[in-house]
Amino acid sequence: MKLPNNNPVPPPESGTPAQHAGRASAAQPSVTPDVASARVQLDQLKLANREVTLARVAEVINRQSSGGAQLLLEIRGQALTVQAAIGETSLATGDWVKVMRAGNELQLMGKLAQAPEAGIARALAQRLPWQQSIDAGLTKLVAALTQGLKQDPLPGQLPSSRLAQPLPEPARKAIEQIVARLPSGNMLAPGAGTEGTAPQQVRQWLAESGLFAESRLARAPASELPDLKLALGRIITALLAQQGSTPEQFNRLTPTSTPELMQAPLQFPQPLATPQARNDGEPSSVGQMLRLLAGMLNRITVNQLHSQVLTARGGGDATAPTSTMLLDLPWLTPQNEPRLAQLRMDQYLEDRASEGESPTRATTEWRLSLAMDLDEAGPLHFDIALRQQAVSARVWAEKQTTLRRVNQELPVLRQCLADLGLEVTELECRRGTPQSSVTRLEHRLVDTRA
Repeated sequence: MKLPNNNPVPPPESGTPAQHAGRASAAQPSVTPDVASARVQLDQLKLANREVTLARVAEVINRQSSGGAQLLLEIRGQALTVQAAIGETSLATGDWVKVMRAGNELQLMGKLAQAPEAGIARALAQRLPWQQSIDAGLTKLVAALTQGLKQDPLPGQLPSSRLAQPLPEPARKAIEQIVARLPSGNMLAPGAGTEGTAPQQVRQWLAESGLFAESRLARAPASELPDLKLALGRIITALLAQQGSTPEQFNRLTPTSTPELMQAPLQFPQPLATPQARNDGEPSSVGQMLRLLAGMLNRITVNQLHSQVLTARGGGDATAPTSTMLLDLPWLTPQNEPRLAQLRMDQYLEDRASEGESPTRATTEWRLSLAMDLDEAGPLHFDIALRQQAVSARVWAEKQTTLRRVNQELPVLRQCLADLGLEVTELECRRGTPQSSVTRLEHRLVDTRA
């Protein structure tokens, strides 16, 4: 028996179905004169007789032609080497199995089905290192409208020896469409949230953020939808056509990435906004722009996969949200400089059974986290919760001047919320950043599932 590895192994969410791919035989812990007895080993796991628990296959040490195998199992945070007669059961590293203590043996009850989010988690882990921040990428795209792009140099040719060429017309059109539909800092005046058009405008911005690109495309496959992710794809198609390249060549490119996104890749919103990108005045080459676009697509895809993983995992935890959406929402300053707002929306469902009634009534609570960095006000973070007609809001500001100004405006915000028919239960502004914004669930995801 190996020593515990001091890394707690989280079990998969409850409710995961078991697949009995042929009932496996008993798995007897391997015992040598130098280690404790099998009974002591199982007692150390605090596993009572006939008790069932979950174990993860950390390693298949040795397969035998007789249908047996030596396995390294992780059970309750400890590593245990066992000799198992698995018969026709196919086990691989990372599989979860159900085991039961039978006296001084472990009975292998069956193999668990792969969790639905496992494939999503692998795709998420593959894309994490190759993310380009949306605001930095948009800065380059906007600059290309006036600067154009350089053709990639031929072998033996200096990069500076090529003059910039205007963008292909389809690429120009797609970039102009993106810029025209981005939210602007002066589009929603203070108090505009009570007006009829403001909610529809915000809903449109969210819908076109790229998070819902595939679902929108599935509903209207022949349409040229105003969607950020689809627009980036149209730019890529135009640049590839100009070079005479194929999509296969694009897939072989190494995307450019933003180092700041790897400091806490699965924390959303980020504790601090990514430093704003400035254009250096030098036109990019076509190859550089394609790599930049690949990184931007990865960033949007990471948010999509991350949202799916959190939603899938929430189904087995009563305290977790039943639905989560993470998105980067780009917007423009009055000087037409791209900036970024990070939004996280969680839906919580609580079943309530009325007295004398068998059906349950679900009470929905929505929680919104919004993080952004403004030139004058500095970093701001908003936490809002809406439960039926009750709303609470907390604003975090890093600058003392911003804190003072927000506190002055809170009475106006309270009145606006009341005018919407909402009961304000809490409304305050604090100095600093919220500690609760750290997402802890996903860290174990890449460690154990990807």
